[in-house]
Formats: sequence, C-alpha cells, structure tokens
Amino acid sequence: MADGDLLTAAFEEHRDHLRGVAYRLLGSVSDAEDAVQDTWLRLTGADTTEVQNLGGWLTTVVARVSLNMLRSRRHRNEEPVGDSWPGSAELSAASGGPATAGASGPEDPEAEAVLADSVGLALLVVLDTLTPAERLAFVLHDMFAMSFAEVGAVLDKTPEAARQLASRARRRVRGAPSPDRAADLARQRAVTTAFLAAARGGDLAALVALLDKDVTLTGDAYSGPSGRPAALHGAEVVSRGAITAAARAVHSQLALIDGNVGVVWAPGGHLQLVLKFTVNPASQITAIDIVGDPENLRQLQIAVLPD
Repeated sequence: MADGDLLTAAFEEHRDHLRGVAYRLLGSVSDAEDAVQDTWLRLTGADTTEVQNLGGWLTTVVARVSLNMLRSRRHRNEEPVGDSWPGSAELSAASGGPATAGASGPEDPEAEAVLADSVGLALLVVLDTLTPAERLAFVLHDMFAMSFAEVGAVLDKTPEAARQLASRARRRVRGAPSPDRAADLARQRAVTTAFLAAARGGDLAALVALLDKDVTLTGDAYSGPSGRPAALHGAEVVSRGAITAAARAVHSQLALIDGNVGVVWAPGGHLQLVLKFTVNPASQITAIDIVGDPENLRQLQIAVLPD
C-alpha cells in the first residue's frame, strides 16, 4: 500500500469521530462535513512523521477549524440553515472513538438513540447560547474527555483558563433548559409531527383535533401565490388551508426554529417557507406563523430534524 493509501485509510478510521466532534461544536451537519474535509486537506499538507497519536492530532485540527468557523459565524451574525439532525455517526465519538479514552458513553445503536433523545433538542438550544470558546471547552472536555491542557492548546489558553470556560458553560448547560422546557420541546415535536403527517395525508379530522378552535394562521406577503399577507381563523378553516397545501407538506420537514419546533419547506435545498407554531399545554396549536420573506428567513436559526 502506497503512503497516500495508508494516510487515507488512517483518516477514514477517524472520520466518524471527527464528524461527531465537529457536529457538537457547530450544530450543523453540513458545516461539520466542511470542517472534516478541511481537516483532511490539512493532513495531506502536513508532515506527520513525528505524530504518535494521529487521532488526537486530527481531533485538535478539526476542533481548531470548527472554532474558526464558530467565530466567523458569530462575526457574520448568521447561523446555518437547512441541515440534517445527527445520526449514529455524529454521536459515535461518545462510544469511545479516538481521543476519548476513558470517556463513558453508549456502546450500541439503541444507547446512541437514547443519548440523542435525551440531549438532542435541549442541548442544541443551550449550546447555541454559549460563546465559541465556552462551547469548545465544554464539548471537548465534557463530551469527548479531552484534558484541559489539550483544550487550552486548541484555544491558545492555559489549562486553568480552559477549565474556567468549561465550568461556565457547564453551569449554563445544567441550568437550562429546565425540565419544563425540555418537556415543552417534546410536546412541540409530537404535535408538529402529527400536524405534518395529517397535512400530508389530507386528514381533515386529525388536523382539526390538533388545532385549538380559535387558532389563527398568519402569513407574510411571500407566503402565498397572491403576494399579499394571509390571515385565517378557526380550526376548520386553517385545517382546510393545510390540506390545500398537502403537496407542499410532502416535501416539508420538521425543524428547530429559533429554539422551537416548526416546519420548513426547502425544495431543492433552497429555503422557501418556515412555519412557526405556538402549542399550548393541552398539546393544541393556537397559532401558526408562516414566514417567506427572504430577509426574515435569513435571520432565523434553523436545524432540520427527522420526522
């Protein structure tokens, strides 16, 4: 096997782990893939003959790449739009991938699914509130068992400074969301999933049951073919409107939108519409806000979830 083949094989052994680190740091599958690709390019251009722990070296590189991306994102005041929710590959590092020796984590797909359910929505919401340095310190140390010396090296800070960043992030992660907030997210997801399924199937009765009798639907001038703002009121009227848009619903997806569960329509990967839901404690939808204005869409923080 040629040296290039050996290098490729070695990198592929660590790819899932690197993707997991990058996803937890960036909260975006497409950004994570970009970070992993950048790491590969840096590997091919580096002299690694003296590197004894390639997994640790690659983790440091992908972390630095991700940190730069986080800082750039904050500078632009932008967030990724239209990404997929992580699967088992993105969570693989929790099961003892490279540079995580001694870390506890799931060791089978079922355990990975439990981890995703328990930390998925709630953790993504909280991680997005951290500074890039806090997020990196927390993710690398608390989730991937890197020492504070290693974390500090990535951040160009002392181990004690890295410890303080992780501690500050940990307090915020533990303090929010509250159990009530986590339960609210779960309720939103269940209701929104049912709404999307009923709309796709043209099930009027199911839609009416999901809507508060006084539900309101509002849409901006970009949300419909008329080019004028829309307003509907009442469960029956809103349900019939949803059925009218059944073809669009087939190609829509659940998404986390500014920290709440909603629906996005992005044909061909181009975001066109966002549906934001208000769900009451009785698990009924009391309001639907449809956003189609490109400028307003750019201001939203969105991560697509599986149905």
